Amino acid sequence: MRSSVSFPRLIALANVMVVAVAVIGLMLQSSSGHPVPGPPVAARIELSAQPTPADPVPTFAEPPGVVSTPEFAKQVKANELGLVPVLMYHRILNKRIASIDRTPDQLRRELEKLAKQGYAPITAKEFATGDIRVPAGRFPVVLTFDDGHESHFRLDASGNPAPDTAVGVLLDVARRYPEFRPVATLWINHDPFGLRQPDQQAAAVRWLVEHGFEVANHTWSHPNLAAMRKKKVKEQIVRLERLLKKLGAGPSVTMALPFGAMPHPKKIARHGEWDGTSYAFAGVFLAGAEPSLSPFAKKFDPVAIQRIQSNGKKGECRKWCSQYWLEWLNKHPGDRYVSDGDPTKISIPQRLQGNITPKRKDQLIVY
Repeated sequence: MRSSVSFPRLIALANVMVVAVAVIGLMLQSSSGHPVPGPPVAARIELSAQPTPADPVPTFAEPPGVVSTPEFAKQVKANELGLVPVLMYHRILNKRIASIDRTPDQLRRELEKLAKQGYAPITAKEFATGDIRVPAGRFPVVLTFDDGHESHFRLDASGNPAPDTAVGVLLDVARRYPEFRPVATLWINHDPFGLRQPDQQAAAVRWLVEHGFEVANHTWSHPNLAAMRKKKVKEQIVRLERLLKKLGAGPSVTMALPFGAMPHPKKIARHGEWDGTSYAFAGVFLAGAEPSLSPFAKKFDPVAIQRIQSNGKKGECRKWCSQYWLEWLNKHPGDRYVSDGDPTKISIPQRLQGNITPKRKDQLIVY
């Protein structure tokens, strides 16, 4: 049986009662000259800590500052040359149409699993540039959404993310798991989130950017770049870069290849120029099949960053999708990226010392 009064309404009523008590107290104090105590502090804290519709974005505290040392790195089992899951999502639908679709419930369960297992989200930009700010002992995860589908983000009538969208689900999970930072990368095409009006597109992108999300390049019309001439490849990328600039999100630092198809030559996926406009990406992402190497690893390829499709363990996904790989990483903790909590240092076990890229050696801590 469903109660006729929802929990948010109870919280709202309780807040109203607190305000009423305070107002009556002030009236009594002014008439009698004696202060009247308000509600207990613990009660006020408990009420204010509950999420309400007026607070659509959970508060996230940056990890505390840590100065890594070999002793500390050993204590937290830091391994910043470990593998990082970069998860790839497409449409988030109540009823799946294609095998790569996920339902809001499936997305929620996967995010909750990540939160419980100690993962902390970062953006693709932060990953590709090596700006990984994750608490000590925890593991970075990159949440990515392709194609700018309307199921990824939509503002409701009050100007908040709709709860059934990917962003809405992520924010809800973050409210219940405060260390699960609510950020993701959304790679868009020319009609972001199904919006056609420029002012609506700009409002959506502005909200996302202002709340720490990355909105970046997935080409203008989502073609197979491997089947296109160089000039057309560059045009596809530049036209979307120009749109992102108009919407307030450009220039992009990362790009996801449609279908994971690499153009020829490979280098034009990362930097180039068309019609007087240039582009340069720190990272270009594939369609995915396995976890990515650390961006500090000698063999890390910024033009072909691996991702993992979000899905169960059926058919081709028995060994290539998120359920399989998250279970595998849990069974092989020595192969997973574990943060030392110090973004200025790279802490690794001694056995991995030869695997770091030479340009990062000055940051190295070995134990």
